[in-house]
Amino acid sequence: MAIIITDECINCGACEPECPNTAIYEGADDWRYKDGTSLEGTVVLTNGTEVDADEAQEPISDELYYIVPDKCTECKGFHDEPQCAAVCPVDCCVPDEDHVETEEQLLAKQRFMHPED
Repeated sequence: MAIIITDECINCGACEPECPNTAIYEGADDWRYKDGTSLEGTVVLTNGTEVDADEAQEPISDELYYIVPDKCTECKGFHDEPQCAAVCPVDCCVPDEDHVETEEQLLAKQRFMHPED
């Protein structure tokens, strides 16, 4: 499953640079599928959704750092544990019960975003 940042976040920003998928953004910042990935132009995500990887997407949160579920792989394929949770000083990076995925699905998503790795 993806990781979510709870409202206990103190906006310290420690998590953002640790994400290998660039799935973490500061509150109110737009995000793109292409950020930190090999995706560009029109792509079909592993869930079957067609998107423009270059197009700016609406922020998920206007107040706190947030994680884009479509880009979060829990660091599978990169690290043994989610790096955001490892560096969070207030333990607000927790599993997102609304976005449950198997390890195989997370690894497939990682390979999709980073086929060169």
